[in-house]
Amino acid sequence: MAAPDPVDVRLLSVVAETGRAAVHEIAGRLGMDVRDVASRLAALSTTGLPLVVGVECEPNAIRKAVAAAQAWTQQAAQASSGPYQVQQPQSGPYPAQPHSGSYPVGPQSGSYPVHGQPSGPYQTYGGSGQHPTQTGPSGPQQFVPPAGPPAFAPGGGPGGPQPPAQAAPPEPMNTWGPPGSSSWARGDQRSAAQYKQPPQRTGKIGSKLDVEGLEGERVTIQLVEVVDPADFLFTAAGYQLQDGERAVVVHTELTNRGSMPFTSLPDLYLVLVAEDGSTVSKAPVSLSSRPPHRIGVPPGETAGGHTVYVLPDSTELSAVRWTPRPGDDQRTLTWDITDL
Repeated sequence: MAAPDPVDVRLLSVVAETGRAAVHEIAGRLGMDVRDVASRLAALSTTGLPLVVGVECEPNAIRKAVAAAQAWTQQAAQASSGPYQVQQPQSGPYPAQPHSGSYPVGPQSGSYPVHGQPSGPYQTYGGSGQHPTQTGPSGPQQFVPPAGPPAFAPGGGPGGPQPPAQAAPPEPMNTWGPPGSSSWARGDQRSAAQYKQPPQRTGKIGSKLDVEGLEGERVTIQLVEVVDPADFLFTAAGYQLQDGERAVVVHTELTNRGSMPFTSLPDLYLVLVAEDGSTVSKAPVSLSSRPPHRIGVPPGETAGGHTVYVLPDSTELSAVRWTPRPGDDQRTLTWDITDL
């Protein structure tokens, strides 16, 4: 019999204590990655334990996300097919003429062979009547100026209507962003929004920093207070520190400035950064005198909460860092606390 995984034991203990909770809420209490908690719970539910792992969502928001993804995929497929269609070679002395539309061809210059029906003042050999025939099916084609403008008839002889002029290929275009998105623009037609400076990502205690959430939520996060050390708050709540440890409490507030609800835990990935670059994750405890964050912030509202950390007493801290998920450098906010 294999020894039980201690992480699974901790996870099951929290589940037994709560009875019913969201996966990201359990991850926040344990200071674990929500994906790791979800995979472990899914695996444990298949071992015969009386455990059910479910999912809950906002149906309208999910439908909008699926529709946006499908629309982008269709636009990308249309853009990759290109505006020109490749013509198939025709049999007989004269290529068949399309009834309507343009005559797309590749760029013709230098000694490159002609693809499709030529549109310039030169006519290829290989026809019948007044045009000589090629020396063989694999011999090179030659080009000579004709005595007059060539004429084509539907039956293959002269005297018919002239083919329409071919459209020149468009000029090269510089683009930014996925096909079909609002960020597509000519290099000489960039909008003023593309020249705007990125929002501020760093600050100090008391600073309010703006950021966009994973689902496009527009939020502002303020670092209100850092209590270091906070041993008296920790022990007053009934917890006990080991020798050589200290507690730190961080107070933050999140304001939802957009029209979409912020559905995550505001301090799920709020960490302390040490002088050597290492990070300290939140402890799975809450203090009655310093209420923790709750999941979700409706549009137009501000919610505050306190995050508790337990770390070695010798650790020198340099910053507090927030990110919606690990490794997301574009949405990372950092507050310098070296002057604390």
